[in-house]
Amino acid sequence: MILPGTDPQAIAQAAQCIRAGGLVGFPTETVYGLGADASSDEAVAHIFAVKGRPADHPLIVHVADARQVDDYAADVPPFAARLMQAFWPGPLTLILPRKPGVAAAAAGGQNSIGLRCPSHPVALAFLRACLDLGVSGVAGPSANRFGRVSPTTAQHVRAELGDALLVLDGGPCDVGIESSIVDCTRGQPVLLRPGVLTRAQLEAACGQPLLGKDDIAVAAGTTPRASGTLESHYAPSAKVRLMDAKAIQTALDVLGLDAAHIAVYARSIVRIKSSQVLYRRMPDDALATAQQLFAVLRDFDAKGVKLIWIEHLPETPEWEGVLDRLARASAG
Repeated sequence: MILPGTDPQAIAQAAQCIRAGGLVGFPTETVYGLGADASSDEAVAHIFAVKGRPADHPLIVHVADARQVDDYAADVPPFAARLMQAFWPGPLTLILPRKPGVAAAAAGGQNSIGLRCPSHPVALAFLRACLDLGVSGVAGPSANRFGRVSPTTAQHVRAELGDALLVLDGGPCDVGIESSIVDCTRGQPVLLRPGVLTRAQLEAACGQPLLGKDDIAVAAGTTPRASGTLESHYAPSAKVRLMDAKAIQTALDVLGLDAAHIAVYARSIVRIKSSQVLYRRMPDDALATAQQLFAVLRDFDAKGVKLIWIEHLPETPEWEGVLDRLARASAG
């Protein structure tokens, strides 16, 4: 059931559903989330069941503003506070030490918790309505089956999870890929997942160098500390292959009229002889590509292609978030 996110009655109905232990699909500026009361282990377990997500993979808890952070975090380092001040509301998740006995299921049993304040007006209205009912945070992973392409419209959520789920429609997501995640539990900021915020922006705000995952010692087999950090993730049903423009053109030339069930997503203009090959031009701009990426992958899947050939991206800072998503989408 899709309801208009601009309707105050729909917002109130969604908040009541959360308060009663139910699930709600809701828009953020990044992707659509599947929300439940973060303080209810039973409601959070329902998220894991619906998504088919392992229960030890932590969820991100969405809050209406920074004042709710104290409900979940045992400590907020000064550099984390500076990041919140700079980028909240916005596409940034912070991993902070978790208060004992709080949101254990949402945290995947870890002693840390991921927190984010989204900037989407419908998300903020929804979170404030939940707060008015005594729900201080909404656990909200992406509203899709585990490991699959994240939804960026309400219609994507309905197609993925069915019409019985209450979904607030906030239109297409402006950012289009998930939030940047910075681990603030190690004494120095560690970028666990890139997004549209560049390393330079994050470092300027927090006043410290930003470490990467390769800079820290992580024991083999350690439970993921954050959402969307598995090697294979964000994958469509079709096989994704990253190729340079010359390789794409050569493959199309070799196959000629026999090319079929293939989609091409590229910045370069390619010559296609077969009518059974789909072509979508990728924007030259990283932010525009991020905004449409998941919708493009879902559209290719809906058209029944078996292979998706994507042109290699520039390895420059502004493309890091999209590079990360495509590397994971092609790893499965």
